[in-house]
Amino acid sequence: MPYCYYILLTGIIKYCCLLLFHFPSQDTGIIFLFSFHSSWYTQQANNSVFQTKTGEENLFRNRLGLFPWAVQKMQKNQTGVILLNMGGPEKLSDVRPFLYNLFSDREIIRLGPCFMQKPLAWLISRRRAPKSMKTYEKIGGGSPLTAITLAQERALEELLLKNGDYTVVTAMRYWQPDSATALQKLTGKGIGTIIALPLYPHYSCATTGSSINALKHAMKQANTSFDLKVIESWPTQPQYITALANKIQETAATFAPEIPQVVYSAHSLPVSFIEKGDPYVNHIKASISNIEKLTNLPGHLCFQSRSGPVEWLSPSTPEMLEQLAQKGCKNILMVPISFVSDHVETLYEINMLYRDQATALGIRLESISALNCEPLFIEGLKELVLSAKR
Repeated sequence: MPYCYYILLTGIIKYCCLLLFHFPSQDTGIIFLFSFHSSWYTQQANNSVFQTKTGEENLFRNRLGLFPWAVQKMQKNQTGVILLNMGGPEKLSDVRPFLYNLFSDREIIRLGPCFMQKPLAWLISRRRAPKSMKTYEKIGGGSPLTAITLAQERALEELLLKNGDYTVVTAMRYWQPDSATALQKLTGKGIGTIIALPLYPHYSCATTGSSINALKHAMKQANTSFDLKVIESWPTQPQYITALANKIQETAATFAPEIPQVVYSAHSLPVSFIEKGDPYVNHIKASISNIEKLTNLPGHLCFQSRSGPVEWLSPSTPEMLEQLAQKGCKNILMVPISFVSDHVETLYEINMLYRDQATALGIRLESISALNCEPLFIEGLKELVLSAKR
């Protein structure tokens, strides 16, 4: 049956071609015809039906070759989207290799000369793994970051398919699926353009920069011909801002009749990064400014998750809690401003470590959850992709 369909369709196309040659015009009927049947053609391209007789194995491709410009036009209408994130160990046995991948990245930390990076990363990951494993045990034995990101991937693709042909995949910087895996999923789908969407609203060379570089390296290794478009940052994206403002107002209402002090906690960076021009802090401040216009609740910015002997951004989140306690603050609403997915830094550091510290200081601390798959947030990601494609 498919072969008969092919013969009939080929005859119709030839007839249309004769009409087109005899009556030249701007008619795009041939393109429309190809577009209408494009999915069937794509599916049948490798079908054994077209390889049943000697000498006929290239019949189907030869016929398509009559109109390469039409096939190319169809392919260009399909778009791949890669969500970029850090990744995290999904089970306790993943902790040590995850840490090794993390410390092997010279864009985050330089461990001596280049040739010493991986040996030192191996040593550090081996020494730190036992302590990190105890932390992950407290949040269920692993990070939910991969599962949440894959859920975001599915939710975003569902929205995008209402606006065209899109395939959304995920690439983790320090875990699986990595950039090479993501590219493999997009290969062979007739995709011409890839849009890289980092799930870091605020650009930093240590997050977005490193993830983009890893993706470009994987593309070079795979010798792909994709046209890459990068969304480098989105600190004031309207749906992102509104979704955060809504969560803040909902949580603030639980303190009534008291008005809590809002504290924005972001992942810390070495000061040297900012001195070299990294826009991370400015991007965070832009987000906070836009959020405060909606909430009318002023907040303080601090930084968490710092380690090592270098100078880090300040004040740290523990330092901020101490400062507010000294000023008599009794209610804190904490906002994980640089995290769009719950993981160890929200589930353990904020909800356990800092809450315990606040309780010891006589402070009630409540935190909003990360946006995760909040519908308004996913809508914002969709708008970012559509804007990048225009």
